[in-house]
Amino acid sequence: MRTLAAFSLVFAASMATAQQNPADFPLDSVGYLNEELPRMEAAIAAKDRSFFHDAMARTVEFSDRWGFKVKANPDLAAYPMCTAAVMDYVVVGMCKLTPGDDACEPGLAARFDSNVKRCREIAARK
Repeated sequence: MRTLAAFSLVFAASMATAQQNPADFPLDSVGYLNEELPRMEAAIAAKDRSFFHDAMARTVEFSDRWGFKVKANPDLAAYPMCTAAVMDYVVVGMCKLTPGDDACEPGLAARFDSNVKRCREIAARK
């Protein structure tokens, strides 16, 4: 779980210039989360911790596609709710599976749900 927390911090601090049109980011984020969230819920129901290894790899792949590697990407600054939702996805899932872990800060799940909702609203306008 500490690895997930460290990943989240590194991921949040390491966004780089994207190769894609920043206006497409909300829709791509929502598409990614719409695919991942049902998988995550199924893994939680099955108590499948191994799912989260692959989920983290997919999140890294998504971040690579948007250039989240070296430094902040100012082109995505207009979409902090989408960036936060993608960054928090794996940690929130792990916290649902093991809620007593140190990385499971109070309010994380509610903040995640709010960010997903706001990201979906922005994507729907595009």
